[in-house]
Amino acid sequence: MGFTIGGIRDIRSGSRRRGRTSECTAVAEYTGLWGWDVVPGARAAGGQCSCGDPGCTAPGAHPLDLGPAVPAGATLDDATTAWAGVPGAAVLLPVGRSFDIVDVAEAAGRRALVRLERMGLPLGPVTATPAGRAYFFVAPGAAAELPELLYRMGWDDAGLDLRCLGRGAYVTAPPSEMGGLGPVRWLRPPSLDTAADPPEARLLLGTLAYICHRFAP
Repeated sequence: MGFTIGGIRDIRSGSRRRGRTSECTAVAEYTGLWGWDVVPGARAAGGQCSCGDPGCTAPGAHPLDLGPAVPAGATLDDATTAWAGVPGAAVLLPVGRSFDIVDVAEAAGRRALVRLERMGLPLGPVTATPAGRAYFFVAPGAAAELPELLYRMGWDDAGLDLRCLGRGAYVTAPPSEMGGLGPVRWLRPPSLDTAADPPEARLLLGTLAYICHRFAP
């Protein structure tokens, strides 16, 4: 994945030594530590998107057309150079490459996270969005498998507030704001083990589906 323990120290201390922005430091951690690709995204304020399109249908929640992607393995200097051309850009992670996302209501996600941890099941990173959603990072391919998995578990006709994001989608990553609503936060931050090898969705889906059904509004 292109990182070392020494590289971790360099990234985390280099920002303090050289006055890097929090976005640059986050991008370098995502690419250099966790092995994820990153793209710069639009921001929103007052309902207006920084992309400049007055008819934007996803203000502050999409990639910038002219922004350069920062590939997995990029260094802090690489991230700083890339972000210098898009000052203030949000940090977006492409879905479907290193991970897919299981998306549930935040309240259900928090309950499920506690239960999953008590059960000792493998877990990947989990974020909470300012829109009240929880994003569980799972192995790529989950979006394509979700209908069949729910069918096999008997949850296919339950009307669950649960969906899966796959290739072609992007998620806003901490510390960036999403859609002008506020910052995205980690409920369970990435680690060297979970970032490179997120769990298969089938291992979490039964609990997530049950909690979504049990605590449906």
